[in-house]
Amino acid sequence: MDDDRSKTLNMEEFKKGIHDYGLQLTEGEINEVFRRFDKDGNGTIDFNEFLLTIRPAMSQSRIDIIDKAFCKMDKTGDGVITVDDLKGVYDVSKHPKYINGEWSRDQVFAIFLNNFDSPNEKDGKVTKEEFQNYYSGVSASIDEDSYFILMMRTAWKL
Repeated sequence: MDDDRSKTLNMEEFKKGIHDYGLQLTEGEINEVFRRFDKDGNGTIDFNEFLLTIRPAMSQSRIDIIDKAFCKMDKTGDGVITVDDLKGVYDVSKHPKYINGEWSRDQVFAIFLNNFDSPNEKDGKVTKEEFQNYYSGVSASIDEDSYFILMMRTAWKL
């Protein structure tokens, strides 16, 4: 659908894609669907907005285990995970780039946090919402709650 290869869909590309896939929607319905995908209201749909919209809702048990992992990392309890929170929680000593001297301890922490940080707002701070967002993506590919919970317990030593 991304005819101009901008890695986003504008309204025209979206409308064309809707019709190309044989969906019979009115102009108003197309506009409403587009608005639901365009989370930031900038007139385009990027890949992250697309994924956020189509992801299934997580069960409460998944949300609870994600919150436990977040709280474990948020040592200061201020609702935001920073490099300082990771000290004593995340062991960098076995990271290959730390071992070979390419990265400092703080660089390893920063790169690790970057995984959870919002793709559109890289600020080195991870909020609970950003952390849940990350795991919502992981969750979408795991069918069973029990497997997801086991994976989280193992990964975060909960």
